[in-house]
Amino acid sequence: MGSEDLTRDTSRPSPDALLEKAEQETRGRLKIFLGAAPGVGKTYEMLLSGRARKSDGDDVVIGVVETHGRKETEALVRGLEVVPRTGIDYKGRVLQEMDLDAVLERNPALVLVDELAHTNAPGSRHPKRYLDVLELLERGIDVYTTLNIQHLESLNDVVAQITRIRVRETLPDSVFEKADDVEIIDITPDDLIRRLNEGKVYVPRTAKRAIENYFSPRNLTALRELALRQTAQRVDQQLLSQMRQSAIEGPWPAGERVLVCVSEDPRSAGLVRYAKRLADRLHAPWVALHVEGRRTQSLDDDGRDRIAEALRLAQHLEGEAVTVPGGDGRISADVVAYARANNITHIVIGKSRRSRWFEILHGSVVHELVRHAGDISVHVVAGSKPTRILASRATVAAAEARWRPDWKAYLKSTMVVAAAIGFGMALWPWLGVEHVALIFLTGVVTVAVWFGLLPSLYASVLSAACYNFFFTDPYHTFLISRPREIVAVVFFTIVAVIVSNVAARARAQTVAAKARARTTESLYSFSRKLAGAGTLDDVLWASAHQMASMLRLHVVILLPENGTVAVRAGVPPDDTLVDADIAAARWAWENNRPAGRGADTLPGASRLYVPLTTGETPVGVVGLDSDREGPLLTPEEQRLLDALADQAAVAIERIQLVADVDRAKLAAEADKLRSALLASISHDLKTPLAAILGAAGNLRDYSTALPETDRTEMLSTIVDESERLNRFIANLLDMSRIETGAMEPNASLHYLDDMVGSALRRAKKILSRHQVRTDVPPDLPMLKVDPVLFEQVIFNLLDNAAKYAPPETAVRIRAWEDGRWVMIQILDEGQGIPPADLERVFDSFHRARKRDHVLAGTGLGLSICKGFVEAMGGTITAANRADRSGAVFTIRMPVPADLPRLDDVR
Repeated sequence: MGSEDLTRDTSRPSPDALLEKAEQETRGRLKIFLGAAPGVGKTYEMLLSGRARKSDGDDVVIGVVETHGRKETEALVRGLEVVPRTGIDYKGRVLQEMDLDAVLERNPALVLVDELAHTNAPGSRHPKRYLDVLELLERGIDVYTTLNIQHLESLNDVVAQITRIRVRETLPDSVFEKADDVEIIDITPDDLIRRLNEGKVYVPRTAKRAIENYFSPRNLTALRELALRQTAQRVDQQLLSQMRQSAIEGPWPAGERVLVCVSEDPRSAGLVRYAKRLADRLHAPWVALHVEGRRTQSLDDDGRDRIAEALRLAQHLEGEAVTVPGGDGRISADVVAYARANNITHIVIGKSRRSRWFEILHGSVVHELVRHAGDISVHVVAGSKPTRILASRATVAAAEARWRPDWKAYLKSTMVVAAAIGFGMALWPWLGVEHVALIFLTGVVTVAVWFGLLPSLYASVLSAACYNFFFTDPYHTFLISRPREIVAVVFFTIVAVIVSNVAARARAQTVAAKARARTTESLYSFSRKLAGAGTLDDVLWASAHQMASMLRLHVVILLPENGTVAVRAGVPPDDTLVDADIAAARWAWENNRPAGRGADTLPGASRLYVPLTTGETPVGVVGLDSDREGPLLTPEEQRLLDALADQAAVAIERIQLVADVDRAKLAAEADKLRSALLASISHDLKTPLAAILGAAGNLRDYSTALPETDRTEMLSTIVDESERLNRFIANLLDMSRIETGAMEPNASLHYLDDMVGSALRRAKKILSRHQVRTDVPPDLPMLKVDPVLFEQVIFNLLDNAAKYAPPETAVRIRAWEDGRWVMIQILDEGQGIPPADLERVFDSFHRARKRDHVLAGTGLGLSICKGFVEAMGGTITAANRADRSGAVFTIRMPVPADLPRLDDVR
């Protein structure tokens, strides 16, 4: 195989890299000035770079820059256009933020935005400033910005451990990775402390406290190393991207990278440790690679377990574990292709222990890798022998078991060759001996597709012998008399072997593809199940069942409960755990790491407990168990578990977030209801009670001295305020009935004009200062309603109109028939309903303000109307009048079928 075959994946630009480049060309460029700590000069350098762009003729403006009173920074601001900030009112204070709309309207070539991780004031378009920057970039505007290393989300925990201070304002790493350029602004810790003492960063008192706490030389040195490493990693990623965009074959020796090849060989663990030591010496990242070739499908459980253990060891030693599917060529081709695509500079592989004849017949991965690696250094390591004799014997036994022939497959292969002989004999007179060979080749391909490589090789040899015995002269012997027939038999054998290899390889790839397709289909089906799950129990049982069926393991899912974790679902159902399992599950949840069987922590547990995490936060634990000995998961199953666990964790978090939102809404509504109820009690109860007490007290103390008219007026006051108090209490009782679902209308047929007349009589005193006009045709159909409730609805609407309409104005009631509906409207001539309140007028305790800014009513009347009307099968809406000022409330009630009209019964 030529070297060009080994580089097939890097001979053309990476589609992903080209797509990323195309996306970069359609948006603005982002440059981040990165520093280890405040005061290193990020803003100063950003302003210098901005002024340089302006001197080149570019349109540069300042979106937001924090000078912190530093004179040298303020001097650089002068001469640059500053877009005025916008003020946002927050808790009585006006906070100044970047005016994003003004910057977009200005549309400069470059905008300078300080403090990328800043949190915007509540009420801004975006909660974080980096979202403003992303919108600017999408509009094609270049952005220069500043960032301190401690604000990166992935380093938040590391910074907290170093400085003992938890940074609250963080920036997602994905935003940092979008930067086209990262410029490190670096000064030594001594220089920064000197700047602090000189008052160039903070005022003297603040600077002294900062030096004693955050700005210690130890902290600054550690933060400086983090900033330099992060910048180096970013440059390294850019180098890889440039290589992939330009189809440049690696490696480029800009930085060292180590790759170790992992197989089922028992020495793989030793190779992984060697690669770790090599990477530490080179201060380089490293990766453990396993290529899933044709042989992987035929491995027994022991071989798969050794691969899984080696990959887990690589992860434990802080390396990256990668498994890639094999291509059509040899494993060496896939290793070299991966190495060149990822700029690998060192490949570690174990020394082959195959015999020379085996390497001649099957080839050697080591030799091919050395031959085609090019500029990549290949380390061929002998590796250490297994330390335990029993393990070695088990390996040999496993190998022997793996190569044990499947006699059924060989028997069926013999039958296929026999069938080929029969067809050949039957068709020989018409086809000729030259075409009979195609029948045998067809049989060989059939065997390869059905049974794999070894039975197909057996069929190839048997077909060649039968072809010679039955179809070449002299017949029925294995002798060959003519040279051309010798050539025919030899080439037939060669072609049969090649065809059997190709067909067997295609079969293996097909089997692997079908397995991946089944896995993908199962994951897709699982995601649809989770998307349709509406309760936490549904999500948990669906997750447990899917994991158990796909991994063929016993599964339990535990969620945090009262400071510990408790079983919430299991397949098969199991809600009891021994103390060791509970301890392992709790440790896994608290530390966000696996524990239990096969793990480094608490291996005495009967199950392996893996945390279910979203981001860095565990939401639960899944426990896995099996009746078989040895490791629970193969590499494929580990990846499958990761995918299942991620989906389950996201679904659990979604349900929990919905529950949290519902609880927050209920709490907010409860607080709102409590406040409104207290306000109603303090006002709507106290006011009539005070009037009643005052009038009753005057009558008691001065009844003999008061004129008759005054006594009558006071008695009327007592009656009126008592009725008002009674209405308020009745409203509270009605509202409680509606909210508890105890409202059951006693519906029967009634005439609308009768109920309107009754409501007007009750509201006579309330409407005494208004003109009442009614337009209710007497021939309207009867309505099936509860007359008491419907009359209360009309009364509440009339009471509302009397409160909000000025005296001497008209309150109008009109009704008409509209198809199978009866429409009733109550119109007033007040100021109308504010547009912002149209959607809220029917909320409990919501009260609009009157013209004199005094809250009117209890805020329950309209809510009761809505509850009553909907309970009787109707609808009610609120709007403003179109012909003049004023509000209009429209009730829409259904007409019962087959009802007599008024003219028919009167």
